[in-house]
Amino acid sequence: MGRLAALLGRRSPSTQPEAPRRPQSVEPVPSRGPRTPLPFLDPQEGLEAGDVAVVHLAAALLLAYPDSGRSGREAAVRAAVASLPGQVRADLESFLAATGEWDDAALAAHYVATFDLRRRCALHLSFYSSGDTRRRGMALVTFTEAFAAAGFELDDDGELPDHLPLVLEMSARGGGEIAAVLLAAHRQGVELLRSALHQVGSPYAAVLDAVCRTLPEIPEETIERFLALLSEGPPGEMVGLAAPLLPFPTTRPADAGDPVPGGES
Repeated sequence: MGRLAALLGRRSPSTQPEAPRRPQSVEPVPSRGPRTPLPFLDPQEGLEAGDVAVVHLAAALLLAYPDSGRSGREAAVRAAVASLPGQVRADLESFLAATGEWDDAALAAHYVATFDLRRRCALHLSFYSSGDTRRRGMALVTFTEAFAAAGFELDDDGELPDHLPLVLEMSARGGGEIAAVLLAAHRQGVELLRSALHQVGSPYAAVLDAVCRTLPEIPEETIERFLALLSEGPPGEMVGLAAPLLPFPTTRPADAGDPVPGGES
């Protein structure tokens, strides 16, 4: 349990670090070719519950904004994943190797260009199911209630409850069953994020590969929803509202030359 304990001691979902100031005017990563579905990944054989917890918390730490705590998080991840079985270890180590020569500013610029400026690379799971519609408010309530049911209390000024790293962290810290339900309900969004990250050639794609290898085989109905998302993108209409329902922006700047109305993939 030492490898897991090293990760669990980093922080808790109820204690969010102060958000760093992010770079401005970052150009988004260019798209590469047509949108085509990736093969779905088979679940990793030989994973025990403790291994899944390590993968999920490692992914949560690697998907955090690369602030001044990045080196400490990566050192903890590197030590924790060393004894993981099979491809999940290779996935997480490949991300560390790919970004190892990037300084914090370079990785931060890539992070913003990827996750903040691309609709299909959003880290907020309800965005894929509800987009910019009134349904998203209720979806966020559902996530908040799920955290409460698992015994977690989120900071009022912290990240939104549908943030994938938070859900993965909750899974690793004892909310596995409830987190599994959330991930299953939003699996098509997770797969779209993974596909989009591969499409733009981001090293973060390897982190999503590792996460998807811990999930059950994808059911047929989820495949159908994923293909619809791949074709159409997240919902974008505001359903007749004169002003945004949520007290934060839910749209992202469109990429130059974006073929999809309302945003990039």
